[in-house]
Amino acid sequence: MMGCVLGFVACFGAGPARAEAPVVFAAASLRGALDAVAEAYGGAVLSYGGSGSMARQVAQGAPADVVILASDEWMEWLVAQGAVPEAQVLLGNSLVLIGPAGAEAMAEISAETILARLGGGRLAMGHAQSVPAGIYARDWLEGAGLWEALSPHLAETENVRVALAFVARGEAPLGIVYGTDALADPGVQVLYEVPEERHAQIVYPAAALTPKGNSFLTFLEGSEAKEIFEAYGFRPMAEDP
Repeated sequence: MMGCVLGFVACFGAGPARAEAPVVFAAASLRGALDAVAEAYGGAVLSYGGSGSMARQVAQGAPADVVILASDEWMEWLVAQGAVPEAQVLLGNSLVLIGPAGAEAMAEISAETILARLGGGRLAMGHAQSVPAGIYARDWLEGAGLWEALSPHLAETENVRVALAFVARGEAPLGIVYGTDALADPGVQVLYEVPEERHAQIVYPAAALTPKGNSFLTFLEGSEAKEIFEAYGFRPMAEDP
């Protein structure tokens, strides 16, 4: 369920929201898992988007109680701007190469094998300069010596869920997304799991901006929320409060 609130996309957790429900700005890749957590909490107003977009809105004074990003760099930028207090790492994730449902796994990863699968099409991924999933993807491709050959064949998107949708709808033959994204859409198939040592660690830092946000963040760190996040493929990293 989506509606427009002050120019950004908002999603209300299912079920009756508690009074004064917290407003949460979150990375797009958390959609689904965070919806379920918000429902368990009793309701929250959830606004999803690219981490850079979310961070800039918070820095400009958007009325958020909690912000959860998919990027240490963007969260550090918010702290440096004085927009949020110190943050803590809440979750971890993985990076995968995907194709349409039913596609054959790729045992060998090289520029040649990827270009062959693309067949003249585009490799969908988040924008390599600003979207965390795209930054992680570029980190892997550069380290693997694939960037120079593949960069002319990219379809760079505003957030990782758009890249996922491109592959699920058949608009791109391949995509690079988070492991949790691949689990969230039956229209795609994981073709290759990128080794974690081949890119920077994927983490989701979170920060509360208000007392209401502190209450929600405490719930996010608890066992009930952790079980939900794990069911969606995330790795909870915060200690129980």
